[in-house]
Amino acid sequence: MRIITTYLLSLVLFCLYSCSGSDTYRGLWKATNSNREKFDIDFAAKSFVIKDSTGKASTFDYTQNSVSIKNSIETYGIKVSDGRNYNINFPIADDESKGIITDGAGYVVYTISRTGYIEYEDISRLK
Repeated sequence: MRIITTYLLSLVLFCLYSCSGSDTYRGLWKATNSNREKFDIDFAAKSFVIKDSTGKASTFDYTQNSVSIKNSIETYGIKVSDGRNYNINFPIADDESKGIITDGAGYVVYTISRTGYIEYEDISRLK
């Protein structure tokens, strides 16, 4: 009985941990949308804040619902509390400092970087 209880407790803890965001994308990002507007996105464990250039901030709760790593290219799926799905993709192998955020249909919503504002063309040249 003790083994079953330990197993179930471990399973519950794993599920709780896996729902929070990955350390890979947690933290502050400089983001640019397709209209070349600049934003700051700050990912925490279960929420993120998007701040535009005027200082207006919006907060969203999310859960991480998938992880894919193929040929050292990482993609993390998140589901926002309002039902929208996004993918956070790091298309440059072994480089988690630049990425893209796509919507459920695969369209690029933001290009993100840890160091400065970049555009999608900057990332596609580096692939």
